[in-house]
Amino acid sequence: MEGERSFSDVCGGRLVLQCRYYSPSCREFCVSCPRLSLRSVTAVTCSVWLAAYGLFILCENSMILSAAIFITLLGLLGYLHFVKIDQETLLIIDSVGIQMTSSYASGKESTNFIEMSKVKDVVINEAIYMQKVIYYLCILLKDPVEPHGISQVVPVFQSAKPRLDCLIEVYRSCQEILAHQQAASASP
Repeated sequence: MEGERSFSDVCGGRLVLQCRYYSPSCREFCVSCPRLSLRSVTAVTCSVWLAAYGLFILCENSMILSAAIFITLLGLLGYLHFVKIDQETLLIIDSVGIQMTSSYASGKESTNFIEMSKVKDVVINEAIYMQKVIYYLCILLKDPVEPHGISQVVPVFQSAKPRLDCLIEVYRSCQEILAHQQAASASP
């Protein structure tokens, strides 16, 4: 069973949530952000190059134009490779663990895996961000020393920052899998 729904992020931008149900104990959630628009890239590039051309006219030094082109290209490549995340994925398998993957605009992927034995719970938390209260999904990790304690809070969908309605859908599904896993481990 698969589904795709459109939501908003905390700033009002458009997000797409894809839900893939592989089995009752395995689900995947992909939050996709809009791609980098050609209009914004062109606007930034033109602004930098016009400023460089203005400096070139004042200084009559051609190195300024060369430096502007070089800096613009390096900045764009750095932004695409290290900053702009197109898609964030959460894969949860009840007997194995939780895998979080971030796919960058350049094609680079970053993956984090958390064993299910280390997961205490999945919750929706709130935080203050840019003078607003926002909600975010996070994974609570068990403290190895204190059985009822929490050692770490791992936020999910950090780049996309989906609104509460999207988070509730993912949260409910994660809770179903966690309940299924706890029932399976409790039964002899």
